Amino acid sequence: MLTENMLRSLWPHGDSKIPGLVAAMAASAPTVFPKWGVTNDLIIAHAMAQFSHECGAGTEVVENLNYCAAQLLKQWPTHFTHAQAIAMQHQPRLIANQAYNGRMGNRLGTDDGWDHRGRGPAQTTGVEEYARLGKVLGLPLAEHPDMINEPAHFLECGVANLSIRGCIPYMAKDNIVAVSGLLNVGHIVPANKIIGYSERVHWLSLWKHGLGC
Repeated sequence: MLTENMLRSLWPHGDSKIPGLVAAMAASAPTVFPKWGVTNDLIIAHAMAQFSHECGAGTEVVENLNYCAAQLLKQWPTHFTHAQAIAMQHQPRLIANQAYNGRMGNRLGTDDGWDHRGRGPAQTTGVEEYARLGKVLGLPLAEHPDMINEPAHFLECGVANLSIRGCIPYMAKDNIVAVSGLLNVGHIVPANKIIGYSERVHWLSLWKHGLGC
């Protein structure tokens, strides 16, 4: 089972962006994990490995969109022309709305992309995903997206996201390729199609060691 000491060891700066986050996660773990079918240490290790990568072990709880033009063209080659990338580089709000509006439930001509950029342990992104997660948790996340980063909700938002995406059965089978693909891409893909796959594997080894599984 996840403990506060274990979490502080692997997330040494876990409280740097959200004060009290580590203690709140540890306190909610005994309730949250079994509620969502996270029933053993192997599944916990997979969950925490994905969260550790996605939110930088608690240090990147809101998506960083401060990209240069070259990064924009690499990250979203179909969403930015060269001229747009030059004009919008290092302007996170403009970048978010250009990259995300018109899809994921985000409306064109609004700040939906910015307001619903990635947050939380699983980097929930887009109006549709916030609304879907909020519906299963009974929280108004689409209307108040920052609620994901409240200490009391943080861990459950991440675990529920894994459940919604169908990750948990693959976590139980120790299939990190499938888990990473479902969370990062939305479906199962080869490892070379998954952003940060090697980092996810490294985090999983650390969490397996910490949890003794």
